[in-house]
Amino acid sequence: MKNNYTAPAGGWGALKSTTEHLIKSKNVFKNIKSLLRANQSQGFDCPGCAWGEEQDPSRIRFCENGAKAINWEATSKGVGREFFAEHTVRWLNEQTDYFLEFQGRLTEPMRYNAATDKYLPISWESAFSLIAQHLQQLNDPNQLELYTSGRASNEAAFLYQLFGRAFGTNNFPDCSNMCHEASGVALGDSIGIGKGTVTLHDFDKADTIFVFGQNPGTNHPRMLDTLRSAMKRGCNVVIFNTLKERGLEKFQHPQNPIEMLSNSSTTMHSYYFTPKLGGDMAAVRGIVKVLLEKHQESIDQNFLDQHTTGLEGYLTRVQNTEWQQIYEQSGLSHDEIELAARLFAESKHVISTWAMGITQHYHSVATIHEIVNFMALGGHIGKPGSGLCPVRGHSNVQGDRTMGINERPAKAFLDRLDQTFTMKSPRHHGHAAVEAIQAMLAGSSKVFIGLGGNFAAATPDTVKTAQALSNCDLTVQISTKLNRSHLVTGKEALILPCLGRTDIDYQKSGSQCITVEDSFSMVHASEGVQVPLSSEMRSEPAIIAGIANAVLGTRPVKWLELAENYDRIRDLIEAVIPGFDGFNRRIREPGGFYLGNSARNRVWNTPANQLTMHDFPLPQFIIPALADASLQEGVLILQTLRSHDQYNTTIYGMDDRYRGVRGERRVVFIHPDDIRARGYQEGQMVSMRSLWPDGQTREVHGFKLVAYDISLGNIAAYYPETNPLVPLESVGEGSGTPTSKSVAVELFESKSDVILRS
Repeated sequence: MKNNYTAPAGGWGALKSTTEHLIKSKNVFKNIKSLLRANQSQGFDCPGCAWGEEQDPSRIRFCENGAKAINWEATSKGVGREFFAEHTVRWLNEQTDYFLEFQGRLTEPMRYNAATDKYLPISWESAFSLIAQHLQQLNDPNQLELYTSGRASNEAAFLYQLFGRAFGTNNFPDCSNMCHEASGVALGDSIGIGKGTVTLHDFDKADTIFVFGQNPGTNHPRMLDTLRSAMKRGCNVVIFNTLKERGLEKFQHPQNPIEMLSNSSTTMHSYYFTPKLGGDMAAVRGIVKVLLEKHQESIDQNFLDQHTTGLEGYLTRVQNTEWQQIYEQSGLSHDEIELAARLFAESKHVISTWAMGITQHYHSVATIHEIVNFMALGGHIGKPGSGLCPVRGHSNVQGDRTMGINERPAKAFLDRLDQTFTMKSPRHHGHAAVEAIQAMLAGSSKVFIGLGGNFAAATPDTVKTAQALSNCDLTVQISTKLNRSHLVTGKEALILPCLGRTDIDYQKSGSQCITVEDSFSMVHASEGVQVPLSSEMRSEPAIIAGIANAVLGTRPVKWLELAENYDRIRDLIEAVIPGFDGFNRRIREPGGFYLGNSARNRVWNTPANQLTMHDFPLPQFIIPALADASLQEGVLILQTLRSHDQYNTTIYGMDDRYRGVRGERRVVFIHPDDIRARGYQEGQMVSMRSLWPDGQTREVHGFKLVAYDISLGNIAAYYPETNPLVPLESVGEGSGTPTSKSVAVELFESKSDVILRS
């Protein structure tokens, strides 16, 4: 059982791919200039992942997938009135996601005409007036849903939440609800802040780095550089991931001449463990049991005595956990667990990182609490070279939450907002993403505005989500490129074309910069370098200001004046949000500034003013709603994931190079023994049906079986193609996040008469 891609991650394969996507952009020379300005001072922040930046201006600072994102955005191809005049929405909806976005940048505002099933041009003023008409007719401000993508800048996000709260709602569903919500909830409950405690420099000092549930080679490739440096200096890198991923096995650094010329590479892990889906909590529980039984010297009792509460209850829970449950749930042997425990015990500085392989299960909050407890036992929180590191997805998803994009805002935040703007913010909880879908399905929410993203494709239970959006009186999509969400319309619909990260943003006071916050709480400026493809594109802050002005007039601020000069927006951010003192001055310093982290300083903003150790039991079932059904013979647990030619729902191409897939996306990665046990053959076409106790049928068809190095009983397939299998009601306890990494499914043979949209 071998992946037929044997080359290392990165290297010549990455250079070839970058060149191909550069040519495909139809904007080669301008995009070479753009790539050289990516993630540099006086340049723009990559629209891809949220990994931090080394401050080395002499280096090229983009990765292969960052180059794809930049070339994809900075294309010379445009989508305007001529394109929409040729195609009905029904026809476009039959095309692939790749086809839709490949058409180019949206160049002018468009309004859906249901009679012709086509989009027609509309002026900006008329678009704003239409939005105002719908919002002013609502019976309750909570009939409005304000969705935010992690692409939105700090300035746009702050204006957006201010508009929503001035209007009277806390309905701010956002992409965090579908990815790292469990991290924010668990960390907030345990250490008093919903962010990681490390900086990028801590990785230079760590003795051991645990990597849980993530695939950096595809999802945040610049992390490979950090892990490679750690391996080179003798740090242990310990992987816990259900699939064997090429980027965590071998990496050839494209900027290292010796590796490139000799075609050599760096081994990217010291040990690679493959737990079952949802088994990471059990694996960590087992490590802790071994530490208590055999490595008492690794326990930092001084730290525990001074800084923690709940220790006794947690230790009792660990002692009462049976080894057999740990083995069965984790899928790991006692020897593997003992080895991981020994590495932890021998290390003075430990970092634990994790991503969506941890956060998209029913028990994700409990799993992250387990990781926090495990790290606290060794005193590895709040000291150099050690700490907690949730690796965020989109490049400003953490910043958006800092700016107040939160359906459950803190009282202190609302108090400062009200004091600054002499207003009265709503104090009730609003809707997260799944709750927003449910509200639209029920008809209680009537207007949906999407600030970036691709809500229809990113969310679970695709058929239900489409029905929810269709129920709305108005849907508004603020976007850079055509995507699926533009084709799932309310009774009325608008497409509002916005500037991207690579575009020069010129307002009344001159060229503007925006800011973003990475996974390490570093805030820095981003300024576009290319002339926009169309004069009809507007910046996100300008669009939000235009909507707010049409709806609210000059209450509580003069919206249009804020959009003329983003320094004015940053002055307001500084007045409301702690940590942003001297905001406008500090972002002009190379590399930006660090927001700080209370837990890093061992200040615990919890009710007990201590790091709170929680003592959750291991889940009896990975999917509790199914109980014994999820353990029946023939049932498999599916995780949805990205291909290497993909970022979130954006499909750059049809290949997944590191997994050996070319020219197709409808594939299922499955252990060879699971293929044989079901009487199938590798390459056979199958359908999948998800199991959920609501009597509804959820199926997808025409998927090819691909033998892969993955845990028995687990399978993997790409989203958004498999999002229809994820039940809307299957969400994480305490987080509300769709359980996209633990979906119970059964396979059956595809019928030749099934019509596929591939």
